[in-house]
Amino acid sequence: MTLFDRWREGREADEAPELPDDAKRLHLRFTGQVQGVGFRWTSSLVARELGLTGWVRNESDGSVTAEIQGGTSHVGAFFPRMLDEYRRHPIRYVVSEREEIPLVRDERRFEVRY
Repeated sequence: MTLFDRWREGREADEAPELPDDAKRLHLRFTGQVQGVGFRWTSSLVARELGLTGWVRNESDGSVTAEIQGGTSHVGAFFPRMLDEYRRHPIRYVVSEREEIPLVRDERRFEVRY
């Protein structure tokens, strides 16, 4: 079952669990073909499925910015999962910025910001 099928059936993850001891938060900037291709939507579904919190938004310069937070293994799994999701509909993008930033301890969801 694809992420879209899960979303269509209302099977998105609800709130993320408590932060694990190895939690980390990354600030990311994606550049390339990332607007107008469902990148924010796909990012949010992947993040929610992995139990990550944070946000994603389009920027006026054509890039997409995101912050993802969760256990180290789940944060690390985000990147290959995004590649897998776009394997069927290839787009060209790069992670042009990646910085570890302080945790937001009271955050419980992943959201698309506008």
